[in-house]
Amino acid sequence: DTFANTIGYQNMNASACITGKPINQGGIHGRTSATGRGVFHGLDNFIKEPVFMNMIGAEVGWAGKDYIVQGFGNVGLHTCRYLTRAGATCIGIAEWDGSIFNPNGIEIKALEDYKIEHGTIVGFPGAEPYTGENLMFEACDILVPAAMEKVIHKENAHKIKAKIIGEAANGPITPAGDKILQENGCLIIPDMYINAGGVTVSYFEWLKNLNHVSYGRLTFKYERESNYHLLESVQNSLEKRFGRVGGPIPVTPSEEFSARMSGASEKDIVHSGLDYSMERTAKGIMQTAQQMNLGIDLRTAAYVNSISKIFTTYRSAGLTYN
Repeated sequence: DTFANTIGYQNMNASACITGKPINQGGIHGRTSATGRGVFHGLDNFIKEPVFMNMIGAEVGWAGKDYIVQGFGNVGLHTCRYLTRAGATCIGIAEWDGSIFNPNGIEIKALEDYKIEHGTIVGFPGAEPYTGENLMFEACDILVPAAMEKVIHKENAHKIKAKIIGEAANGPITPAGDKILQENGCLIIPDMYINAGGVTVSYFEWLKNLNHVSYGRLTFKYERESNYHLLESVQNSLEKRFGRVGGPIPVTPSEEFSARMSGASEKDIVHSGLDYSMERTAKGIMQTAQQMNLGIDLRTAAYVNSISKIFTTYRSAGLTYN
């Protein structure tokens, strides 16, 4: 509003100056859950990769995995949603005013409803109050620090028992702590990659504002009619081949096809674009880590890829020398 009412009042692209807006103010569907969804996809890409799971002695896939999350705000909540849907079990959640623990699993939807009603996770009947030293030190497959920076450092890194850490927060592990964790065989998926879902979808929102049209709006009707014509064509081919002695041969779309007949919604496009971005970047990190024999040091691989892209751009622009 400030930009549009001052120097941007004649700029038709003024709404693109900021992202995370409400939908009716130029926002985009899927932005609220984007960071948590990105955390899930970041973990998913590596958990399904046998090479890296073998390095840390973990099973491939989500089956039987449990996780602990520090922070149950926007990022932590949506991360829990997606990890639970994938088949993992939440056994603990830490918040600023208290932590809860249940080795048999915490029902995330029930916890979400409880927090909305009470404003806190403390007292949730589906888990016990945690009374140990620090919930992050408990044994689990996946630890997701989604709250503050520098929560894992050289003084406590040796107490971490998780096999995989997804840095949903910005800088939750110090360099000294990172070194200790790697020496102990912990796979750290770095923040510069795994929590980029939010800024990625913000980029999609920026593009939407510059284009002044919602994703998919121009193709909804065309794709729906094209799919109806496809079904009609299949029906006509079957009737032409087998005849209509017993009447028409109806071609009924499946439930999944019916849901997609009108083409992708804006939310579908956003989710697809985010999923692809996270998958492509993960493959790049894996490739670099293997080519450079970095082992489980994904952070260095991510930095190499990032700096290489910057160098390539600078070199093409004539700003560097060979």
